[in-house]
Amino acid sequence: MLAARLARVPPFERGLTLGDFLVPIRLGERAASWQRHLLMIAAGVILIAACAQVYVVLPFTPVPISGQTFGVLFAAALLGFRRSLITVALYLLIGIAGAPIFAEGTSGLVRIGTVQGGVLALAPTGGYLLGFLVAGGLVGRLAELGWDRRIGGSLAAMVLGNVVIYIVGVPWLMAALNVPIGRTLELGLYPFLLGDALKLALAAGLLPVGWWLVRRRSTDL
Repeated sequence: MLAARLARVPPFERGLTLGDFLVPIRLGERAASWQRHLLMIAAGVILIAACAQVYVVLPFTPVPISGQTFGVLFAAALLGFRRSLITVALYLLIGIAGAPIFAEGTSGLVRIGTVQGGVLALAPTGGYLLGFLVAGGLVGRLAELGWDRRIGGSLAAMVLGNVVIYIVGVPWLMAALNVPIGRTLELGLYPFLLGDALKLALAAGLLPVGWWLVRRRSTDL
């Protein structure tokens, strides 16, 4: 199976993520399983929404630099496949419904696309938002397979997730603005590579440290 080939941990540890160890022990013992999952999903939505409010508007492109990428990928690694999908989907739905939790404090379906005169008008940043959902699922699954426990695997998972975001976001931006691919890359890829490298390095570095603390705590008990 593909999962077995990609796994970096023994079978009995697959499916466990760092987020499972972040719920306080006393609270985890008192809460039902679904309550713990709900708490982690809510925390993930808050994390992504908070990171989205850290942004820099670039005057030459409709795509801002923001902390959303960090929030989505880091939360996905903490939560795993299913919980990350639910978290990102819930984040998108809350934002579409009107809560100002997207980058720049924006909200609404207009951030994805609208129908104008019977024609679908894509929003420039809509592809990146939808790409978060796919990337979150990918990084969450890789975390379940143990990729986030060492710096090399953690960084690889973050990079793969980031690539997925651009695979969805850049063609969407190209269609929304109706510009050539070269111009699209100037508007929606090149200006963000340095910032992405810093965000991914931060996320990739924090995860193995978190696992080290978990292992240290377990040996102290």
